[in-house]
Amino acid sequence: MSKTVETEGALETRGIEQVPDHERTARTRELFPTWVGANISVLLLTMGASLVVAYHLNIWQALVVAVAAPIVSYGLVGLIGIAGKRGGAPGMALSRAVFGQRGNLLPGALIWVARWGWETINAVTGAYAMLTILDILFGLKADSVLDMVMLLVFVVATFAISGLGINAVQKCNKYATYLFGVFSVLVLGYLVANTDWSKVLDQSAGSTAAVITGIGMIAAGGVSWIPSAPDFTRYLPRTASSRAIVGTAVGGAGVVVLPMVLMGAVMAVGTPDLASASDPVSFLGEILPTWIAVPYLCIALIGMLLINSMSMYSAGFTAQTLGFKVPRHWAVSVNAVISLVFGGVLMLVATSFMGSFIAFLSLLAVAFSAWVGVFGADMLSRTEYDGRAMADTGRTSAYWYRGGFSPAAVAAWAIGLVSGLLFTTSDWFTGPLAANNVIGEYGLGWVATIVVSGVLYLVLPKPVARPSGTAEPAEPAEPAGERETAGV
Repeated sequence: MSKTVETEGALETRGIEQVPDHERTARTRELFPTWVGANISVLLLTMGASLVVAYHLNIWQALVVAVAAPIVSYGLVGLIGIAGKRGGAPGMALSRAVFGQRGNLLPGALIWVARWGWETINAVTGAYAMLTILDILFGLKADSVLDMVMLLVFVVATFAISGLGINAVQKCNKYATYLFGVFSVLVLGYLVANTDWSKVLDQSAGSTAAVITGIGMIAAGGVSWIPSAPDFTRYLPRTASSRAIVGTAVGGAGVVVLPMVLMGAVMAVGTPDLASASDPVSFLGEILPTWIAVPYLCIALIGMLLINSMSMYSAGFTAQTLGFKVPRHWAVSVNAVISLVFGGVLMLVATSFMGSFIAFLSLLAVAFSAWVGVFGADMLSRTEYDGRAMADTGRTSAYWYRGGFSPAAVAAWAIGLVSGLLFTTSDWFTGPLAANNVIGEYGLGWVATIVVSGVLYLVLPKPVARPSGTAEPAEPAEPAGERETAGV
């Protein structure tokens, strides 16, 4: 890599431009801790508890969900990540080749706004973890002032890591992977020794529909990382193994999702309130002994910090593709401020944290999936991306197409997005077609979005890219005689 990114922890100065081949010296195995870090979230425990309490699944069905969900979602993360090694640029910059220079602003803006909510949820969870640690160790009780102070501390720390760039994020993820391994052994040991396993194993089985719904619920969190996948693979050489890119994504996510979901399912048998706690972090601090609650909450805090850092890192690139003429690390600050404001509102006003989270997650997955369907379908026939055309945002760009838009991509994205929302059910929004059909019943609105947008893009006629440096031809002038006739 170049000196700007070679030193671990150094400020990364490269933005959305294509990474030159001589700097692309990363290795696929470095992606494993990246996707481990992206999943170290206490919310996986509460979602695992929901499988037992809300969906009425037994432990074996929860195991099926915990195995299938990361394979589905992070299999897609890995597949889209292949575009990063092909194009050497962030996902939303590569997206210009698909949607056109102006057309890309539409999905880019929606994904950027959706990240506000994702980062807000993570920031609030991290603040709750710090508040609970202070309560356990020092007896400090939360109030509105302390809530805002802890939220500010968390957001500032997130901005510091994500602002430094890829090396800082990856180094933190590597150490978090080791800590997570130690934490998992501690919690698993405690559960084995203190769980009434006869009660766990005697749980009756839920319906197949509930299993599929559970897979969709947990996979929806992974879907949010799909547009970001190329951001973390752009430093890989073009010769990097595509199979390894997919494997590290699924494996890194799986080693976290599987034990966390199962631990949540086991805990829920004895403490079903875990699935609906208004503050799941402090609730877990109450049901676990102090010797394991404190290290657990520290891991939860680190995990949420890393998840938000990765999300803000990608959000900085998205902001640049939308036209923010600032360095990447300053573009990150926009999302930091937004998550601080929205996080304050959620902590002070919202009455049901988990209800808000699940509702948001279902809509977030649909918002990202419309882009995934179109971009993924385009990848089937595209093996490279023109760096010069991606950087040229004017009419001379090969990716200008028709007035700056690729009609096929924009139409497929819009129709897929609307179709997915029509079949989506959540506490905040229920589509008119969500009832009495398989898609709505199983919570698969985001799957329908990917399928509809992808198939439409494949069948619609697509514009041909012109050579870079040639302007879009002007509209032919109307003959003078015809103009005069029309004016009579």
